[in-house]
Amino acid sequence: MEHPSAIRPEEHAVFSAEKMGKATIFRSERIMVGLNCFEPGQEHKLHAHEGMDKIYQVLEGSGTFLLEEREVPMQPGVMLVAPEGVAHGIRNSGSERLVVLAVLAPAP
Repeated sequence: MEHPSAIRPEEHAVFSAEKMGKATIFRSERIMVGLNCFEPGQEHKLHAHEGMDKIYQVLEGSGTFLLEEREVPMQPGVMLVAPEGVAHGIRNSGSERLVVLAVLAPAP
């Protein structure tokens, strides 16, 4: 993909029956923009990043943001910021596919 260009991120979604699908849309030393793609029932387990902040933006589907000791419903248009060190994850608890834009800075 050539940048800069205007795109629809969800058109680059990659799904896998075995685990969460990932697609990188853009990467530099400063930032990484990608997609996390979930079939119904798939989950990205609770985890935290050292030295990196993460933003999730729900594009399609519904599910649950996992945050330390709580769960937050997610649907298209909802955004979550997970600062460095904050445990976070995602579960597709819906019946449809879930596509989430993920922005990480600095890039891993």
